[in-house]
Amino acid sequence: MSTGADPGATVTPLADASTPTDQAQTQADAPDAPARAVPIGAPETVATDDPPPDPDYPRYRVEPGTRLDLSRVDADESEHYGRKKDVKDELDTQRKRIEQLQARLYGERRQSLLIVLQAMDTGGKDGTIRGVFQGVNPQGCQVWSFKAPSTEELEHDFLWRYHQKAPSRGMITIFNRSHYEEVLVVRVKGLMPEDVWRHRYAMINEFEHALTLNNTTIIKFYLHISKDEQKRRLQSRLDDPSKHWKFSSNDLKERAHWDAYMAAFEDAVSNCATDYAPWYVVPANNKWYRNLVIARTIADTLEAMNPQFPPAESGLERITIAD
Repeated sequence: MSTGADPGATVTPLADASTPTDQAQTQADAPDAPARAVPIGAPETVATDDPPPDPDYPRYRVEPGTRLDLSRVDADESEHYGRKKDVKDELDTQRKRIEQLQARLYGERRQSLLIVLQAMDTGGKDGTIRGVFQGVNPQGCQVWSFKAPSTEELEHDFLWRYHQKAPSRGMITIFNRSHYEEVLVVRVKGLMPEDVWRHRYAMINEFEHALTLNNTTIIKFYLHISKDEQKRRLQSRLDDPSKHWKFSSNDLKERAHWDAYMAAFEDAVSNCATDYAPWYVVPANNKWYRNLVIARTIADTLEAMNPQFPPAESGLERITIAD
């Protein structure tokens, strides 16, 4: 996980409670930003004739205002699917939908899609990207992985480097780790006081809301693996010399904080699950099922966005290309 932090940060109050008249005037002059009208937060209501869809991805969406308890989420869940070959054809179908809808999104250049992937080490973020986005035109899709922040990044507010990488219109952008590291790692490692990182939940919600008001749709996935599955995956990296490059002794140090990370993920998801930027907690022990759930969620979200190719230039039917 990233070790991003700004330990010298301080929190400036959003309003001075000692000046109620000024506060009331500010509220009158600057009303709350409007919510998005498009029902992207529940794409199955738009993209599916008879919900629930198959796979039933809405069951993994965390409803705003509810409390996530990861101990009650079965990381081995795979619905009625039994093995990898059971999802092959359906996964191919969803990949094709993503490919076609991404082409329309890129051609339209009016909207964008931000996909956030978070997980414990070995949780499958890289594998999800490979498994879901096969066939997508790389010209219209970007992946950003956030490591430890640079000196320049530490000199700005904690959201600055993430805002720099937000998608431009027409693009799909994937955050492989994201701004949520700033309420996960900094908390677990004690890099800043609690009154700083707790304040960030509201700041993250405001940041995401601002993006959606600029026609960026946001969907966030936590890839949920069990502690036993993580052990198995780490061991497989040790057992296979061709995978040694993937192994870091730091992974074992992070694993020692498993319970603390689970509590941090629960708080982050619970505080930042919103209608305009939903969180999905996806069972991820079975990689093939994880890929299918995420592919279907993305495809339905893109369909609910309903991107359209721009109209053709008028008079094309009268054009003759000279020899």
